[in-house]
Amino acid sequence: MVGPRKRTIRFRLTAIATAVVALAATAVTVLVSSPAQAHGALMVPGSRTYLCWKDGLNGSGAIQPKNPACAAAVAQSGTNSLYNWFATLRSDGAGRMSGFIPDGSLCSGAAVVYNFSGFDLARNDWPVTHLTSGASIQMRYNKWAAHPGTFRLYITKDSWSPTRPLAWSDLESAPFDSSTNPPSVGNPGNENAYYYWNANLPSGKSGRHIIYSVWQRSDSNETFYGCSDVVFDGGNGQVTGIGGNPSPSPNPTPSPSPTPSPSPTPSPSPTPSPSPSGGNGGCTATYSIASFWPGAFNGSVTVKAGNSAIQGWTVRWTFANGQTISQMWGATQTSSGGQVTAVPEAYNRNLAANATATFGFLASQSGTNPIPTLTCTAA
Repeated sequence: MVGPRKRTIRFRLTAIATAVVALAATAVTVLVSSPAQAHGALMVPGSRTYLCWKDGLNGSGAIQPKNPACAAAVAQSGTNSLYNWFATLRSDGAGRMSGFIPDGSLCSGAAVVYNFSGFDLARNDWPVTHLTSGASIQMRYNKWAAHPGTFRLYITKDSWSPTRPLAWSDLESAPFDSSTNPPSVGNPGNENAYYYWNANLPSGKSGRHIIYSVWQRSDSNETFYGCSDVVFDGGNGQVTGIGGNPSPSPNPTPSPSPTPSPSPTPSPSPTPSPSPSGGNGGCTATYSIASFWPGAFNGSVTVKAGNSAIQGWTVRWTFANGQTISQMWGATQTSSGGQVTAVPEAYNRNLAANATATFGFLASQSGTNPIPTLTCTAA
């Protein structure tokens, strides 16, 4: 016969065991779900997952890509691939490339946390960033979560064609650029937080290519992979193929004179607008339209310091015909109606006497698109 004391002890032991089992189950749940926190992707030039996410945003919270390649990717991978555009990673990557990620799976990184296989599709209508071969560009890599590590950038060989899945043999053997622990801005967990560094693009490139990014963490084996579709056609960072803007015509083989579609049309000569402060310590701002196509255009602004160094600048203008900026690089903008205010990034805030800084933007338009009057105020 079991006495009351023994029954009490057995009851307590049973309760403790039950609690331990429940706690262990909870711990397993946390460990399984933790990869969903994710970490980042190349934003300039934009990776396929990032630009397809941008293409699909419609203001309602749903993501419905309009670009045909993005829509095909989502049809194969599901919408989680865009809600988690910053999660193309392998926790066991350790920086490995050929022999670890299979040919034909480079753009998805053969990821196992989410299905990104749709972004390996061999298509020539992905969103694309227009660049100039040999030019300097500010790379931006989102930091959804911040980690120390090294970024390596590769470019496809001239023999590569977008009509076949990307293989390791399609990439130049050495990276054209790398950066370890570059500076960053913004708080992790949003689109406006990113690492940035200046890189020189490969010389002698023309037509369509892929910039392949590898981010290898130094505090774990976790490694991130991504494909950014670019076209070397004399552009300075404008993006086509998102938000209803057409992608350039495919150019599978290098061409001496690649022609995007639609073809850029020369804009009127830009007119500098002097700062109200003028004189020593002041600045001027020059606005130009690099190219435009139905419904959108790519513009740039060059800020020039006066006869003395400046420690900051602000450029303001007002669009007269409903133009709206959707993307800006080299500066941060705020808009209210047609009024636009652009302030520098940390890297181009300070200008020596007579030095210049240039920022660019992508904007929508309808009807006429006159050159606005700019004001530049120096700090």
